[in-house]
Amino acid sequence: MTKFEELGISAATMKSLKRMGFEEATPIQAETIPLSLANKDLIGQAQTGTGKTTAFGVPMIDKVDKDKDFIQGIVIAPTRELAIQVSEELYKIGYGKRARVLAIYGGQDINRQIRALKNHPHIIVGTPGRLLDHINRKTIRLDHVHTVVLDEADEMLNMGFIEDIEAILAQIPEEHQTLLFSATMPAPIQRMAERFMREPQVVRVKTKEVTVSAIDQYYLEVQEKNKFDILTRLLDIQSPELSIIFGRTKRRVDELSEALNLRGYNAEGIHGDLSQAKRMSVLRKFKEGSIDVLVATDVAARGLDISGVTHVYNFDIPQDPESYVHRIGRTGRAGKQGVAMTFITPREKSYLHVVERTTRRKMERMQPPTLDEALEGQQRAAMEKIVQTIDSNNLQYYKQLADELLSEHDPSTVVAAVLKMLTKEPDNTPVVLTEEKPLPSKRDRKPDDRKRGGYDSYNRKRTPVKSRSGQSHGGKRPNNSQYKSKSNSYR
Repeated sequence: MTKFEELGISAATMKSLKRMGFEEATPIQAETIPLSLANKDLIGQAQTGTGKTTAFGVPMIDKVDKDKDFIQGIVIAPTRELAIQVSEELYKIGYGKRARVLAIYGGQDINRQIRALKNHPHIIVGTPGRLLDHINRKTIRLDHVHTVVLDEADEMLNMGFIEDIEAILAQIPEEHQTLLFSATMPAPIQRMAERFMREPQVVRVKTKEVTVSAIDQYYLEVQEKNKFDILTRLLDIQSPELSIIFGRTKRRVDELSEALNLRGYNAEGIHGDLSQAKRMSVLRKFKEGSIDVLVATDVAARGLDISGVTHVYNFDIPQDPESYVHRIGRTGRAGKQGVAMTFITPREKSYLHVVERTTRRKMERMQPPTLDEALEGQQRAAMEKIVQTIDSNNLQYYKQLADELLSEHDPSTVVAAVLKMLTKEPDNTPVVLTEEKPLPSKRDRKPDDRKRGGYDSYNRKRTPVKSRSGQSHGGKRPNNSQYKSKSNSYR
C-alpha cells in the first residue's frame, strides 16, 4: 500500500489527513493524487466506497490559496446528500489549511445561501440546478476557479443534468483543471469529457479491487405477497447491527418503514419527498445507532458514507445494474465483510443474470427462512445478550434477587424465563403493502419498457427525449413538460 507521505502532499494537508487517521492511500487515491497535483485533467472510473472524495479533495485543497477571498474550486454532485457529505469531507481535509468550504443545494433557503456566500468560500460543493441558479443570479462567480470536479457523473447523466453541467462548465475560465469521477463511462459522459477536458489521464479501478469483493451476495426467490414476512424473518435471524433496506419507490419506502415499526423494529425511511431537515435528522439518528434499520430509495441513498452497515436488503431489485452496485456498496467497507440479499420474484429471474454480468459475480441462492428458524434466531440472540451480560462482571447488585429466585424455582426454569423475556417472538401482525409492478421479464420486454428517464438500462444506450416542438433534449426532461420520464415514481 502507498503512504500519503509518498504522494507529494503539502504539510498542511498532511496534518489534516493524520488528524483524520488516514495513513495509507486506496488504489484510486494513490494513482490520481499525483496526477491531480501535476495539474493533469483526469477521468477516474471507480465505484462508490473506494475513497474518491479524498482522491479529488486532497489536490483541490492543496492548490487553494487561503489568502484570496474568491471561489477557487467547485465540486458538482448529483444529490443534496452527496453534496453535504463531500463538503464535510473537504472541510476536514482543509482543516490544516483553513480552507473555507460551502455546500449549495436545492431544498435549502437560497437567501441563507447568499448570506453564506458573503463569507467568501474557497470551494463550493453543489447540485447542478442550484449552482446554475446562483450563477444566473450572479451570486456565484467562477472567474477564478482553477479546479472543477464532476462527482458521480454517470448518476448526473441518469438524472438528466448533462445540459446544466455543460452550462456551468461554460462559465469556468479556459485555464482550469477538470477531474471527472464516474462508476461507469457511457457515451454522453465520454463526449462531455472530449469537449471540456484536455488530454485527460484515465485511471480505472477494476471491479475486483472494488469493495464488492468484500460483500457476500445472496438472492431469495419469493412471491411478492411473501416478501415482507421473509424480510422480518431475516432480520430476526441475522440481527444486523445497522442495515439498509432498499425499495424502488417513495411509496414503497413509506409503507415499509411504517410496517417495520408496527412489527417492533426501529426503522425510518428516507426519500426525495422528505424535507431536508427530516432527511438530515434520519441520517443522524442512523449514524448514531438510535435507529437500526434505514429504508431508502436509490437516489436518496446515493453517495451515503455510513460506517458500520453490516447488511443491505434489496426488497425490490433495482431497475438498472449500476444501481445494484451502488446499493450494496453501502456495506463491506473499511476492510469489513458485508452481506447483501436481493429479493426477486419469479418474473424477475432473467434480470438477475443482467445484474450478475455487471458485477461479474454470481449471487448465491438462499432459501427463505421459516417461522421456526426466525424464532430460533431470536432465541440465539437472547442467549448472546445473557452471555455478554455475564462477561461484563457487573452483577453484584442482582445476586441477592437471583439467589431468592433460585431458592424458589428450578435454575433451568429461571433461565428459560429470562430467554423468553428477551426473545422478540415473530409477529404475525397482518401487513398490506401496495404491490409493486415487477421489472419486465425478457420475453415480455417491449421497446418502451426499456426507456427509463431517457436511459436504456438494458442496452445502455441514450434515448433522446423530445419536447412538443420536436427539439431533442439529449435525455434531459424540459421544465414544465408533459413528457415526463416513466421513472418518476422510481425516484
